[in-house]
Amino acid sequence: MLTLKRTDSNDPDFQRLVQLLDAELAVRDGAEHAFYAPFNKITLLQTVVVAYELTEPVGCGAIRAYQDGVMEVKRMFVPEAKRGHGIASEILRELEGWAAALGAQKCILETGKKQPEAIALYEKRGYDKIANYGQYQSVENSVCFAKTLSN
Repeated sequence: MLTLKRTDSNDPDFQRLVQLLDAELAVRDGAEHAFYAPFNKITLLQTVVVAYELTEPVGCGAIRAYQDGVMEVKRMFVPEAKRGHGIASEILRELEGWAAALGAQKCILETGKKQPEAIALYEKRGYDKIANYGQYQSVENSVCFAKTLSN
């Protein structure tokens, strides 16, 4: 049974999952990984979700304010052995609900072209591709998405 915990970036399970995420991205992104590191800091995130199967942490994600009415989805991760079981969808659903409760009308996010599983997840969950925003505007490896939230 999957349970979701709302927490913050001080959560040790979240921190461990993010270490696994960063290790995986370092391999997938290769030399480009260093570019992304400054945009993926996890300090001071107040809106984090960690998923558990019994007591085992099996996924995470976070949101942060991007601009008025818009939250950015960050640090989505499910270890490879746990993928394909709907965990990421449940985390994303929880984050979207939390964002809406905080007054956001839209969620945006960036992922890499070398992460086809992530792209498939976001498209499945109703996210539409948008022009790359902010620091990702001229980054060839980046794909950005947005979703209007229903309150």
